[in-house]
Amino acid sequence: MAKRAMAVYVGMLRLGRLCAASRGVLGARAVLFRTWQEAKLQSVRPLSSREADRTSPLPIGGLSYIQGHTRIRLVSKTVGRCLDATAQRVPDREALVILHENMRLTFAQLKEEVDKAASGLLSIGLCKGDRLGMWGPNSYAWVLMQLAAAQAGIILVRRECPAGGLEESEVSVSQVGPLPLIILPSPRLPDLTTVISVDAPLPGTLLLDEVVAAGSTQQHLDRLRYTQQFLSCHDPINIQFTSGTTGSPKGATLSHYNIVNNANMIGERLRLHLKTPEELRVILPSPLYHCLGSVGGTMVCILHGATLILSSPIFNGKKVLEAISRERGTIVYGTPTMYVDVLNQPDFSSYDISSVYGGVIAGSPAPPELIRAIINKMNMKELAVGYGTTENSPVTFMNFPDDTVEQKSESVGRIMPHTEAQVVSTETGTLVALNTPGELCIRGYCVMLGYWGEPQKTEEVVGQDKWYRTGDIAMMDEQGFCKIVGRSKDMIIRGGENIYPAELEDFFHTHPKVQEVQVVGVKDSRMGEEICACIRLKSGEKTTAEEIKAFCKGKIAHFKIPRYVVFVTNYPLTISGKVQKFKLREQMEQHLNL
Repeated sequence: MAKRAMAVYVGMLRLGRLCAASRGVLGARAVLFRTWQEAKLQSVRPLSSREADRTSPLPIGGLSYIQGHTRIRLVSKTVGRCLDATAQRVPDREALVILHENMRLTFAQLKEEVDKAASGLLSIGLCKGDRLGMWGPNSYAWVLMQLAAAQAGIILVRRECPAGGLEESEVSVSQVGPLPLIILPSPRLPDLTTVISVDAPLPGTLLLDEVVAAGSTQQHLDRLRYTQQFLSCHDPINIQFTSGTTGSPKGATLSHYNIVNNANMIGERLRLHLKTPEELRVILPSPLYHCLGSVGGTMVCILHGATLILSSPIFNGKKVLEAISRERGTIVYGTPTMYVDVLNQPDFSSYDISSVYGGVIAGSPAPPELIRAIINKMNMKELAVGYGTTENSPVTFMNFPDDTVEQKSESVGRIMPHTEAQVVSTETGTLVALNTPGELCIRGYCVMLGYWGEPQKTEEVVGQDKWYRTGDIAMMDEQGFCKIVGRSKDMIIRGGENIYPAELEDFFHTHPKVQEVQVVGVKDSRMGEEICACIRLKSGEKTTAEEIKAFCKGKIAHFKIPRYVVFVTNYPLTISGKVQKFKLREQMEQHLNL
């Protein structure tokens, strides 16, 4: 029987079946390491798993290869089983706080609601392996559907919400009195069977409350328990669309095993197991359709019994500060752009943020000056810089909370457990020496099952040897710290010289008048490409292109001084807050008449 598709909140589109060949991506290749017995023979006390993750493995043989510790056990549980376990362990602890919906649930209450929603999805005809698409801002419905779909074995399709939701060109819409009527099936989306609305009951749709109510009967709850017997931790559970910073998004398919273990190891790295309940209050302004929100936020909180606090439907810097102050938030998540906005709120100093001790910054490269400002102005002594990709579930490198400010500002931290990383030459594909730029490749449990319905695109990034090629240019040092230099597609080749934008962006952030900067390559008939620095100045500041170029002289190589300096007020962003450099490049070439 053909698998069905449905949509929640606004709508969904069905994607093809994941090719079986891409499933082989799971699992890290075996590597040699010193065993317990060998350690005993040499009178060395083996480290416990907790101690092991506080130390760091080192690169091997002077080359840019490293393997994370394997002493922390990988978890073979589904998302639903993890929620069940936490609800049993800390039933009365606050699990979810949604400020804009005035909603609070304990872990016991959240589990009860998730079970009813999962049962409701089955009651309206969905089955294990069907796909449910979610469009919308951060909300209770988002978290509910993320967890309910996992409980029922239904694959959640996540992507950013289009401005207009479902358009008339995608579904058949007729007018019935004052309300539109949605008629299915639709020519554009022939496999879309059902649309569930979160708040407004529209003709032709179901209401989410009705679906949850339908799942409250004992008959349907019994069916849910029966269905769960056949779920595997290796089943696909998320189709997570990439952010689209370098082009069109692709549907990276992740399993329970991928995201449960990544979330568990993020929490371990942040040492959440050592915190009191009062110290486990996570402020999440990042969108839930993005890996930083859904895995780093929701799943980390579910696994480690932390309270997830959603500060606003879409990102709002002022609301982040209000949430910290009102809810005594202790951990804050965000992308670099989000932190810039929070720090630059005009009334920043009027908020009580004394409860904050740590946080996570990830999503795109963060300049050292910003890292220092976050640690100093927000008292985030335990800030951790994280690096990863959607295809890697997502985090593969991360700082330890007690790394130095310099280590946090100059790197994205050290390798995560059960993960291998290597930096290879973009020309020969061979391992490069330490402190040498090359393409970063990742292998391990975290690598996606594949791009949904796109086996060729999967094979382009995941080889027979199971290494995932990130497309990021990185350098690894003697201590195993990784520095992201830029995207391979963003690298500027000027007259044969390779120039990495991240290096120049870090430099320009040291200018006292510069708030934010993005560097792109623009076409040039003589040099192939020239450097264009797109600078956003601090409020009230003024300067000139000549002054910026003069600031560079004697501090960076002459060929790295940008030919073009353009002052801007904003950048083209994905909804998750990442700069779309390919669009910025197009804008600059048009602006400069190139």
